[in-house]
Amino acid sequence: MQRGPAGCIVAAATMPLAGCGGPLSTLDPAGPSAAAIAQLWWLMLAGAVVLFGLVMVLLLWAFVRRSAAPDRPKLWLAGGGLVLPVLVLMPLLGFGLLTGERLLAHPRAAEVTRIEVEARQWQWTFRYPATAGGTRVSVNELHLPVGRPVDLHVTSPDVIHGFWIPRLGGKIDAIPGHINVIRLSADRPGSYHGVCAEFCGGGHTAMDFRVTAHADDNYEGRLAELPRDRR
Repeated sequence: MQRGPAGCIVAAATMPLAGCGGPLSTLDPAGPSAAAIAQLWWLMLAGAVVLFGLVMVLLLWAFVRRSAAPDRPKLWLAGGGLVLPVLVLMPLLGFGLLTGERLLAHPRAAEVTRIEVEARQWQWTFRYPATAGGTRVSVNELHLPVGRPVDLHVTSPDVIHGFWIPRLGGKIDAIPGHINVIRLSADRPGSYHGVCAEFCGGGHTAMDFRVTAHADDNYEGRLAELPRDRR
């Protein structure tokens, strides 16, 4: 079947959208943190489109309406080139700050599950200290309870790594000698994909892990099946 020029243009324009799906998509959130980030992304995109449109209108106006008195102050340039962008950017900045505040691991949550995350070349180790029968451990597979906030205490014994589960929330660095905390939550049971988002050496591309979100009645039972931590 032959396509006309319009069809080819539409096909070429939509090809980048193929990268918006899949297990690492930030536009398919499965948790409140990821949903807030996606909402902020869409809002920023809308603001960028508005600003781009304003600039194009002003540019067109400058070409079409050439003034016979070039020395006359053009207040509309200041209004359109400075005031209007500020009016668009300030609400975006405020919304971005509020979104970032909601993503922080504040201690006010009633029930928070703690999991310790250790990133090293080139694997992930997860420890569950509040498990009955002692701390349990898993390697390259993270287990989360559904609908419950989880504070992940992230560190590294060797180099800087980046902990990231795109469909559940933002990324945070694993830094040697320092513990960073990120709060995540899964909305529904399922399997998700996590990666190292910071180049850490030759095995970086293979440093990924699986995330399994369990319903409450299955979570504790799954942890009980994990081996005990021998540290």
